[in-house]
Amino acid sequence: MTDLRVSAPATVCDESIDGFDAIRLAAGPLEAAFVPHVGMAGVSLRHNGEELLSREAGLAAYVAHGAVMGIPLLHPWANRLDRPTYEAAGLAVRLPSGLPVDEHGLPIHGVRPSGWRVVAAGADGDRASLIAELDFSEAAFPFAHRMEQRVTLSPAALTIETALRARERPVPVSFGFHPYLRLPGVPRGEWVVALPARRHLLTDDRSIPSGATVREPAEVKPLGRRSFDDGYDELGPEPRFTVSGGGRAVTVRFLAGYPVAQVFAPRDHAVICFEPMTAPTNALVSGRGLRFAPPAGAFHAAFEISVASSRE
Repeated sequence: MTDLRVSAPATVCDESIDGFDAIRLAAGPLEAAFVPHVGMAGVSLRHNGEELLSREAGLAAYVAHGAVMGIPLLHPWANRLDRPTYEAAGLAVRLPSGLPVDEHGLPIHGVRPSGWRVVAAGADGDRASLIAELDFSEAAFPFAHRMEQRVTLSPAALTIETALRARERPVPVSFGFHPYLRLPGVPRGEWVVALPARRHLLTDDRSIPSGATVREPAEVKPLGRRSFDDGYDELGPEPRFTVSGGGRAVTVRFLAGYPVAQVFAPRDHAVICFEPMTAPTNALVSGRGLRFAPPAGAFHAAFEISVASSRE
C-alpha cells in the first residue's frame, strides 16, 4: 500500500496543545507533534488529518500521573522493576518515593524529567526535523549523562533516533518508548496484527520475566478479542510490527539498538503498542540483557513508525 499524492514542502511550527508548548512537524500526509518540556513526549501523529495515537487521557493527565497517551520516552527504565532498589556500575540505588508505580506497587516506566531543550528544528525539502537534548540528573538514576533525540518526519514515516552520552562513568542502558497506536474508524476486533518470529519472555504474576522462554513463529492474525502484555527478544534484524485495517497499515520497525519488544493491547481499549526496548523488563535489577554506555562514550538506538494507505 502506497500513498500516491505529491508531497508539499515539509514545515515546522510552534503551537499550544492542552496549554503546553509543542512543536509540530508536517511532511506530506503525515504530521507529528512533540512537547519538549514534558519529557520530549510525542503527543500526535496524524495521517491525512486522522490521529493515529491514543490521546484519550490528555496531556494534562499525562503530566499529573503518567496517563497513557502518545509516544512517551520511558527512561531510565522501560516497563517494571521488581523492587525499589538496584545495583549497577558499582552503585547501589534506592528509588525515592513518588515515582510512578503499577497495580502491584512496582516502579514502572522511569521518570519524566522536564529539562529538555530544543537544539534545532527545521525543514529541508520533504523532511522536517527536531533535535532536543537533556542533561539527566535524578536521584533515581545517579549516572550522569546526556540524552539526545532527533525526530525526523518524511511523507512516509516518523523516525526517532536517541543517543545516550555518558560522562565520567558507565551508564546502564534500559530506556524504551511506548507508542500508543490506533486505527481511527476501524473497530478493534477488525485490526490485523503482524508480528515477527520471536522468543516469548514468560513472566510471573507481577509481569516480571521468570527466565522461562518459548519460541513463537511469525504471525499475521486479526486482533479480535485477544489481548497482549508480552515481552519478546531474538527478533532478528530490523524487526517489523504492523497493525492494519480499513486500508491503512501502521508499522513500527526497530532500526538499531532495540533487541527487545513489549507488545501491549488491553482487551477493552482500542489501542495497541509495539514498544522498542533497549533491555528486558527488570534489567536494572536482574542484570539480564543490560548494556552500558562506556565512560565518555555513547549508546545509539533508532526506530520508525511508517504509515501506508490504499485509500488515496
